[in-house]
Amino acid sequence: MKRHMTRHGILRIVAKLLIPYIFLFALYVQFHGDYGPGGGFQAGVIFAAGIILYALMFSLERALDVFHPRLMEILAASGVLLYAGVGVVCMAKGGAFLDYNVLAHDHHHGQHLGIFLVELGVGITVTAAMTSIFFAFVNRERST
Repeated sequence: MKRHMTRHGILRIVAKLLIPYIFLFALYVQFHGDYGPGGGFQAGVIFAAGIILYALMFSLERALDVFHPRLMEILAASGVLLYAGVGVVCMAKGGAFLDYNVLAHDHHHGQHLGIFLVELGVGITVTAAMTSIFFAFVNRERST
């Protein structure tokens, strides 16, 4: 067995146990952000922290296989498009940009749906951006 594997065996086991809970907590923060502290930005950073922990514990190559840089680019653009798309749909339905009241049959449901979609777009974009920044810095360090 490689020395590297034995030296970091405990850390890898702990990471395997923690990463799913980190992702679960990120989802909790994402979906309960409109009711309390949290939201898309915080959830995105927590999710990216889980991905970065994965990369640090199980090698950058494995992380790049799972979270390919092209996928991160697509996710970042999709999150921004979701955010902007909600605003465009609001305008198409006769409201102002990001006037969520027009999104559903009553104001309460429209506000809830609009906030949910916008925060989801922010979370996706922040996760992809933070992960891409980490991969860019690590790849730059490895090439020098």
